[in-house]
Amino acid sequence: MRILMQVNNNCYIMHLKRWITGLIAVPLLAGVIYLGGMAFTTLIGIVSVIALWEYYRIVFNPEQKSLFTPITITGFITAPLMIYSAHGNHVHAILGIIIINLIITAFAAIVLFKNDPSILQDVFKQALGIIYVPLLLTCIILIRNSPEGSTWIFFLFFLVFSADIGAFYAGSFFGRHKLCPSVSPGKTIEGGIGGIILTIIVGMGFQSFFLPDISTWITFCLCICVGIIGPTGDLFESTLKRVGNIKDSGSILPGHGGILDRIDAILFVLPVLYFFKEHIV
Repeated sequence: MRILMQVNNNCYIMHLKRWITGLIAVPLLAGVIYLGGMAFTTLIGIVSVIALWEYYRIVFNPEQKSLFTPITITGFITAPLMIYSAHGNHVHAILGIIIINLIITAFAAIVLFKNDPSILQDVFKQALGIIYVPLLLTCIILIRNSPEGSTWIFFLFFLVFSADIGAFYAGSFFGRHKLCPSVSPGKTIEGGIGGIILTIIVGMGFQSFFLPDISTWITFCLCICVGIIGPTGDLFESTLKRVGNIKDSGSILPGHGGILDRIDAILFVLPVLYFFKEHIV
């Protein structure tokens, strides 16, 4: 009985932390999204560095390697440079920064760590982090700077959170068949279907009120894509954490874990949303 009470108390505290964090973070985030400009870019720049730190912690710490090496420091410098290049809509500059980062990282690896047999793996991990975090986050800057950008970003959050909520409740009540038990034992096929259905419902409602110029068919296709790709991003981060034997990417958000834990689905959805907005709508 005492153990059960302790478990219930821990669950209560965890949910309380989640609510408090949400009540503080959501209004601030909404305000910065609405403001846009340099305030929004600065926020995303900070998020990119923290998320990249969490990624490096996952992929490097299991090997007891320092997070402050020439390879990782180059990544920490590269991330905000890419974000601020996106602020000026300098897409070619973003690609150039990625190439320069790769050249510097490879040079540092050859010169400083030529006797380390795992150095090529470290270079790959660093480059993957640059693609995974700041490159994908540049899409949210490009979206915000475009016409109706703030509305589209709110649309993004509504879709991703709907997929998450729908999957959770559908999986809780109807979940029978595991989706990917080796990576995320709690996810079920039924939950995934429920997430897609709720994403379609919420997406259609949002579109009819705030983005009426978008066709219903395009919205429907976008919602299905988000309902599938969002959980894929979640599974990708879960795979990283399982390989690194880490439960949460960080602890910066009480009750929620790390930044990467909160934006894993968003990262994968961002380029899809950007493509729809710029080339299909």
